[in-house]
This record gives sequence, C-alpha cells and structure tokens, in this order.
Amino acid sequence: MERALSVRFLAAALLALPLLGAKETPPPAPEKSQVAWAEHCQGNDGWDTPGPPFRIHGNTWYVGTCGIAAILITCTDGAVLIDSGTAKGSEIVEANIRSIGVKLGDVKAILGSHEHFDHVAGFARLQGLTGAPVLVGTEAAGVIRTGKDDPRDPQFGLHPPMAPVSGSVRGVKDGESLTIAGITLTALATPGHTPGAMSWSWRSCAGKDCRTIVYADSLNPISGDGYRFSDHADYLAAFRAGLARLRVAPCDILITPHPGGSDMPARAGGGSMVGGMNCAQYAEAKSMALGDRLAREAAVK
Repeated sequence: MERALSVRFLAAALLALPLLGAKETPPPAPEKSQVAWAEHCQGNDGWDTPGPPFRIHGNTWYVGTCGIAAILITCTDGAVLIDSGTAKGSEIVEANIRSIGVKLGDVKAILGSHEHFDHVAGFARLQGLTGAPVLVGTEAAGVIRTGKDDPRDPQFGLHPPMAPVSGSVRGVKDGESLTIAGITLTALATPGHTPGAMSWSWRSCAGKDCRTIVYADSLNPISGDGYRFSDHADYLAAFRAGLARLRVAPCDILITPHPGGSDMPARAGGGSMVGGMNCAQYAEAKSMALGDRLAREAAVK
C-alpha cells in the first residue's frame, strides 16, 4: 500500500512539473505611459491639472486631466471621445488628443457620462473644433443644449451654467448600441448622481488580447442641502435599477470619470488597468453609499 501511494505521489509530482522545453507565458509588460501619468499626477487630482495621455488598453486612451477623465477610442475610420472635462480642462484634452497623433477632425462623436460642468462643460468648445455630434443620455440632452442644470438633479443650483452646445445633440437610450467610426459602444443607463447619467461599454483589443472596458459613471448619492433621495421614489428606483445593470455588466477593465473612484491611479502606477476593482465591486460600493445616505435621511425627520 505504501509503495502504491508513493508511485501515485511521484506520478502526480511529475505531472505538475512544466514540460521540457515549454515556455511559460510571461505577464504583460507594464504600460510605461500609465506609469508616467501616475507619477506625474501623484498627490494632485485637480480637475484642470494637466497630465500626459496614456494607453488604457489597445485602442483606448486616457486623454483627460489628473482629476477628470476623458477617454479616446481610436479606429482606422476615426475616433470617439467620451467626456471633455471643464471648459478649461478641454484645452488639455485637445492637446492630449493631438499629442498621440489623432487629428481633431478624426473625432466622429463626443459622448457624455453625466451632465455636470466638471465633465461636460468643454463639449461646446470641442464640438466647435471637431464638428462631431454630442451623444448623451436622453435625460441629459436638455442640459447639454441649454447649459442649465436640471431641476430634478439632486445637486440642482450648486453648479455654474455651461456654454450651450448649439450643434447636433442626440439622446441615447439604455441598452442602445452605437457603431461610430468602426467602434461599437453600448449605452448603460445609470441615473442617480444625475437624471441623465450614462455608462458606456466597448471591446478593445491589443493583438489577440481583447477586453471589455466599462466607463462607469460616478453614482455618488450627493445632493444640495434639503434634498432627500427618500422623498423621490421614482428617482430612487431608477438609481437602484442602474446599479443593478452595472453590477452584472461584463467588465474586464473599469474606468470612471473621477479616476480615484475606481483606484485608477494605483492601477496605472503598476502599469496595467486590468484587474483591481471591477464593475460588480464598484456597484456594490455605491449601493452601500446609497444605503448609508438613506439611513441618515431616515434618522432626521
């Protein structure tokens, strides 16, 4: 019996050894542009603080500032930009797009996350430079056209008006699939932080390494004084439904409008956006934040 066990143990050990001459797949090399961005922006997440662009994965680039994301997805037929930053920040976005060799005229569409000035106040300026249509959540389109915030927004009245977008603005519905310049993106409605908040999903390939990237909106239950989420049942239900959509979304790489919201600086410092916080974890964290907010509201009546 002991001999039989020894033989089986030896066989198992031999099977566990790598085959002679076989090569292990090396881990991907750190993306140097990510590391450079993390080092440059370390300790400074200012909304208008310039930072270098970096490759997130394959044809997807970060072209925003140290504190506010803007994402450029490139293809042979053109490019798609998501978010612009503030009006001043859009100048940094413009410079970063040019620095990676993309012409502004190659931007075929500008997409939006949520309708607050720190993320989309540069839309009017960038549309003027690119001629591209602006595509946002259906409930955000009015804000983009007028530059004035929505009375339904929990932060209504807290933000300065934005320059209105006078060119083409189109509302996009939850689940709508868009193919622009050879790039296919799926809209994922995630209202809550604002009524028209939208997350976006697409596939990005680096050779044979293809990943699903999700640009998930902020989803923080922040408001002005006197606003109670618990007093707005329909809005609260939509908030929870968006969190549920995000929780089950395919998500290899998570990025967010505020980089710190998904630990992007730490991941960039390691040279890879793959891994770390995923969409399910992000949605769960925001669900807990919403639950805490509702508990505080219940305690003050």
